[in-house]
Amino acid sequence: MMKSLKNTIALIALLLSPIAFAQTATTKNVSGQLIDPQTNCILRYYYFPNLEAYYDTQKNEYWYTENGQWIVADEIPEGYRGYSLYNKVNVVIHDYDDDDPTQFLSRHKKKYPYITKNNIKKLTASIE
Repeated sequence: MMKSLKNTIALIALLLSPIAFAQTATTKNVSGQLIDPQTNCILRYYYFPNLEAYYDTQKNEYWYTENGQWIVADEIPEGYRGYSLYNKVNVVIHDYDDDDPTQFLSRHKKKYPYITKNNIKKLTASIE
């Protein structure tokens, strides 16, 4: 009974994870940073599909566009595109760890399209 409950809780945690549909194995290097063993990249950036924005975990900065220009800031403006960061719809970028993730926006938009309630259910259901 207890094992079943633990497995159920673990499955729910996985499904509710903000990166549930972008999971891969990770390892830590000496400095404590997570590294993708397939790409050998530090897991430095989160991409927010609904914002077309990035978060840099090393510098604690957000990258987002405003009037066609990339802005780097400590926070996303409140109500930005009607989105709440508490929705936590984001993806860890596994194949890039340099200083300008914005150059890959078109690739990330294709790979991780805008998330709605319907397609998040499809994405999480596909990993079951």
